[in-house]
Amino acid sequence: MKKEISSHQSLHGLKPNCLSFAEVLAQSFAVIAPTTIPASNIGLIVALAGNGTWLSCLIGLIGLLFVSININQFASRSASPGSLYTYITKGLGPTAGVVCGWSLVLAYLFTGMSVLCGFANFSGILIGHLGIHPSSITLLAIGAGISWYAAYKDIQLSAVAMLWIEGLTISLIAILCIIIWAHQGFALDMSQLTLANTNPGSIATGLVLVMFAFSGFESATSLGDEAKKPLKTIPRAVMGSVVLAGLFYVGTTYIEVLGFQNTGISITDTEQPLGFLSQRLGLGWLGELVAFGALFSFFSCVLGSINPAARIFFLMARHGLFHSKLGAAHSANKTPHVAVTLCSMIAFLVPTVMSLFNIKLFESMGYLGAIASYGFLTVYVLISVAAPVYLYKIKQLRSPDVLFSVLGVGFMIMPILGSVGIPGSTLFPIPEAPYNSFPYIFLLYIAATCGWFIIKKSRSPHLVVGMHQAIEEIHAKFSDNRKLP
Repeated sequence: MKKEISSHQSLHGLKPNCLSFAEVLAQSFAVIAPTTIPASNIGLIVALAGNGTWLSCLIGLIGLLFVSININQFASRSASPGSLYTYITKGLGPTAGVVCGWSLVLAYLFTGMSVLCGFANFSGILIGHLGIHPSSITLLAIGAGISWYAAYKDIQLSAVAMLWIEGLTISLIAILCIIIWAHQGFALDMSQLTLANTNPGSIATGLVLVMFAFSGFESATSLGDEAKKPLKTIPRAVMGSVVLAGLFYVGTTYIEVLGFQNTGISITDTEQPLGFLSQRLGLGWLGELVAFGALFSFFSCVLGSINPAARIFFLMARHGLFHSKLGAAHSANKTPHVAVTLCSMIAFLVPTVMSLFNIKLFESMGYLGAIASYGFLTVYVLISVAAPVYLYKIKQLRSPDVLFSVLGVGFMIMPILGSVGIPGSTLFPIPEAPYNSFPYIFLLYIAATCGWFIIKKSRSPHLVVGMHQAIEEIHAKFSDNRKLP
């Protein structure tokens, strides 16, 4: 045991061995923000998948299990603040690693911006009931400011806050759903179980939104320095977050679709479905608690997005890819405070500028979230390709590993096609404006960042060597830990 503790000292000045498994799991859950689906967004999925919504959620769960297996090929052998950036660099080389790093930075920051807009919009509605109407920019500043303080001050404070917020809200939703199902006599809904009026195309289209709902499950990998026993806790958190969120989605969507039957109201037209169902049961107070829980879940997701984005900036800076100040750790707090501050400012400024151009918060939430999805999908494909290449390099590749890689990539193709669209296809139509332009914006972003890396590499010939050496040092640090029970 002494050997493991002594070998797991942070190479980067962060606070080592401070986060339990539950706190690491809370990081992934915070970015997934599973409470937002049953509390507000389920109607969007039901509009596409109908009675097959629960099956879309189940297929999403299975698909991302394959991706998590590919991630854990690395996470069970190495850990660092760099998340999947270091893993893909290890498997596919520095250029692919930089593409991953920039994709993750975009994915986490735009997710943070999106849910910050959700926080401001939702809190504005709730406060408006009291006759108070603060500006959108004020609410954006409050959400970003509190998130910055928690991330700047202490990673353990951040993790504990996310753990309690998500845990309490999920518990409230679970209790309410059980009550709703009990009111239905725990009936089996044959229209859902037999997929009535549903076809494979609608289930596949619903899967697009379901996959986006899982985005961020891998963010626990950014806590490599801070997690206790990271080679065990991080892989468990990655896979555990997929399983728990997936089962939560399957159960809550099934019950809510059942609950809306014979109400005369369509779930696809209801912004707060659980609030509506709780009112019908005479439990409006419980619906209000769920609404407040969903509000805090938005905040938790902002915090959960800033933490990994900052750590990727932090490690890439220490590898010479950004200004060295971004790679500084606070001497007392042991947090990447400069990177946290930068990420918090970006997460606040972009939605603020959009607000100044009179783009509504709800619209901004959709635009920013759609762009974020391209970053996640890119990384999930890259990690699934990198896993067998890495295992081949270390002479541990097995036939099932190749199968998991193929399945991981295969399951990502459907949401990619659904988000980009195929000309003339009725199954995957081209998205409407401005969503149809987002794939090209993302490709321009990747092209620009790759071009920047090529220029930087040509000016600093030792840059790639330094990246390899730093990542090898991280990897070697854990080589003995893998042998410990």
